[in-house]
Amino acid sequence: MEFCLCTGLHSCITDDLMLFFQNDLLQLFQQFGVITKLVMLRAKNQALLQMQDVPSAINALQFYTNSQPNIRGRNVYVQFSSHQELTTMDQNTQGRGDEEVWDRGVGVLMDEKDSLYWLVRVIGTLSWSVGCGVIVDVLHQVFSPNGFVEKIVTFQKSAGFQALIQYQSRQSAVEARTSLQGRNIYDGCCHLDIQFSNLDELQVNYNNDTSRDFTNPNLPSEQKARSSQQPSYGNVAGYPQVGIAAMPNAAAIAAAFGGGLPPGISGTNDRCTILVSNLNPDKIDEDKLFNLFSLYGNIVRIKLLRNKPDHALIQMGDGFQAELAVHFLKGAMLFGKRMEVNFSKHPNIIQGADTREYMHSNLNRFNRNAAKNYRYCCSPTKMIHLSTLPQDITEDEIVSLAEEHGTVLNTKLFEMNGKKQALVLFETEEAATEAIVCKHATSLAGSVVRISFSQLQSIRENQ
Repeated sequence: MEFCLCTGLHSCITDDLMLFFQNDLLQLFQQFGVITKLVMLRAKNQALLQMQDVPSAINALQFYTNSQPNIRGRNVYVQFSSHQELTTMDQNTQGRGDEEVWDRGVGVLMDEKDSLYWLVRVIGTLSWSVGCGVIVDVLHQVFSPNGFVEKIVTFQKSAGFQALIQYQSRQSAVEARTSLQGRNIYDGCCHLDIQFSNLDELQVNYNNDTSRDFTNPNLPSEQKARSSQQPSYGNVAGYPQVGIAAMPNAAAIAAAFGGGLPPGISGTNDRCTILVSNLNPDKIDEDKLFNLFSLYGNIVRIKLLRNKPDHALIQMGDGFQAELAVHFLKGAMLFGKRMEVNFSKHPNIIQGADTREYMHSNLNRFNRNAAKNYRYCCSPTKMIHLSTLPQDITEDEIVSLAEEHGTVLNTKLFEMNGKKQALVLFETEEAATEAIVCKHATSLAGSVVRISFSQLQSIRENQ
């Protein structure tokens, strides 16, 4: 006998968060037994979850009666439902549009709008080893056996590499997830975590290494400037369409993101100055803030506020770079404090005795290789990448350099293009952030060390 639980999400849950909450709910309850169905009630901020048997449901309810569960900071309240069994779409084709059903029988997340079946999100959750980067052609080869692939768009997020894949039919998308979910593209790496997307249609503007429209082979490979019309910026319908011809570093941005902006980035911000608060005034200074915020754009100048010692103003090179910094660093931990990062009401910082100038600093990362640096933008991770290291450096020296900032779980020293580089995996994102803040641009045996976050999830011996 199967039995249902009702869970209430305490606060408003927007549509763009629903997929995250589905997965989190499954993780909360699957430890108590097999979950056969999950219905997300958007309008009510509730969910109905069906366990395979009554004892499993009772155990889950009793456990969460004594221990308050929460998802992404929101409390979840659990009680028995009056429903004895949940019906799937095939059993109830007249279901409401605000319901989403997860059915273990076919192993897919199903929204009751047919168009949403056609997009599959792929997330590489394991490390991407050197030399096996997933590109459009590889994804097309992997997903084509399940049906005709119409479009592919790839991009980087803080969680790593992702792609959106559009099939010609809903059935092909279902079969792709059923056959490929949890598998690796390469032996031991590039693990696939596939979900149905909430986008209706992919818009592809360019056929290149990061995006492809297989129904329109005549698309250009890159953006061409036109005087009479500003080309749109964005690959995915639903992302804001931004005219990028007038944007600073337009070519680098297009090359980095394949014509589409990272999720959560509008590209419309024109405010260059950022207000950072809740800093640790005993440990922070302008150079340390530069080391962190220069990961997301060039720094013009920085000002620590004397009347508010835990506040600082940072002027970025342009509004897009400022938006990247606000998006990826809001809420990051640094020196025991959770930073607040917001746009400032001041359009710029007036140069003065209490400001530090960085406009002409050769440590600004985006003066060269801008496309590569944009591509590597992400939220703080536990892994850092060190480059421009001395050729005779040892792994023990790397550990000694890093361990004062937190527990080091693993390191890897390697050589690429004749230059020594290293990966260091910390126990926490905060430790990795502090290592960048304190050790980037420091001198080591005559070499100026460059450090950034790595989007790799783990260190493998053959990396």
